[in-house]
Amino acid sequence: MSSSTPTDPSRVAFSYKGFRFFWLTTLLVSFAVQIMSVSIAWQIYDVTGNVFLLGLVGLSLFLPALLLILVTGLTADRFNRRGIMAVCLGVELLCALGFLALVNAEAHEVWPIFGILIVLGTARAFWGPAAQSLAPNLVPPEALSNAITVNASAWQFASIMGPAAGGLLYGLSPTIAFGTGAVLLLVAMVCVLLIPRPARRESQQATSLEVIFGGFRYIFSNKVVLGAISLDMFAVLMGGAVALLPVYVKDILHAGPEELGLLRAAPGIGAIVMALYLTRFPIRDHAGKVLFLFVGLFGAFTVVFGLSTTVWISIPALALVGAADMVSVTIRETIMQLWTPEEVRGRVNAVNSVFIGASNELGEFRAGTVAHFIGPVAAVAMGGFGAIAIAVIWSRVFPGLREQRTLDKKMA
Repeated sequence: MSSSTPTDPSRVAFSYKGFRFFWLTTLLVSFAVQIMSVSIAWQIYDVTGNVFLLGLVGLSLFLPALLLILVTGLTADRFNRRGIMAVCLGVELLCALGFLALVNAEAHEVWPIFGILIVLGTARAFWGPAAQSLAPNLVPPEALSNAITVNASAWQFASIMGPAAGGLLYGLSPTIAFGTGAVLLLVAMVCVLLIPRPARRESQQATSLEVIFGGFRYIFSNKVVLGAISLDMFAVLMGGAVALLPVYVKDILHAGPEELGLLRAAPGIGAIVMALYLTRFPIRDHAGKVLFLFVGLFGAFTVVFGLSTTVWISIPALALVGAADMVSVTIRETIMQLWTPEEVRGRVNAVNSVFIGASNELGEFRAGTVAHFIGPVAAVAMGGFGAIAIAVIWSRVFPGLREQRTLDKKMA
């Protein structure tokens, strides 16, 4: 990492008006989603007392993205991305109001909640590719790395503070919790509309199967992009340990809910600290080698957490896991966006969004299943070593990604 011209305005994403509104939108939407997620979980459990139904919440939100993967990306490539984001936020606002109406009606059936969740998941499915593809239209290539870093810090901050805020607001009143989520989404919609409209993109391609599958075709034909996307998927799949935190707290660390809160917050805190560092000292050279190094460190710190028997080692270990992941996210996303042509960026980001969602969901499933058979310590440690192995193997299989030098342009 180098500090060369760190204050150069051309490299600072906040120098651009459109990105400032984009970042604020990310922060507001992330907070709203976190607050509503916590409130929905409490509401479902209050009504049913059924733990299994809580697991269906994540599935209801993820499944639309998987089923609509060919449509969401094509939409982001064919239509105005800012407009798509505004429509999605309008739908999410209606969903928040729907949850608010159910709470005030004191409904004792959960199927309307899951119906709204599916609609919310559908809106999120269209939001992801459009939002990820809009960012490169708001800043020049030399500021994209900084844009990705600070934008990631927004949702990391929301992931730390949002659940706590949601719990406190729901404790005051479910109406206040869902009402706050609705207000945040409304303000976010205004912010989206204040983003300067990017240049109109005209597509000359008629819709066909070849066009629909263009994202998949491009990913599998470009080894750098394929390596970046698959590296994240398999590293997270192997290294995920969040699902086992309650087991660790109770049975291994012999701690309580306060320590659980600290452990859950630790990766996000580490990520934010690293994001602040990267905005001051961005990566200027050997980006590919740094990427694989930090994916390996992600696995190594996961092993440290897995083998720890004291909370004061576990918390720093998870903070370092989050910090290493932030470096990886910044490099991978920047390289992927710069290597992907504008005309297929939406479809590529749709695939990337589903891969990330699948790796998180399957990573928790892997950790839980393996822990059932060999115990949580072995499951987490084995996953960490697996992430290290993935970094080593991928560095050999994708030499173009390994030899990538800079994040400012396509250059090995």
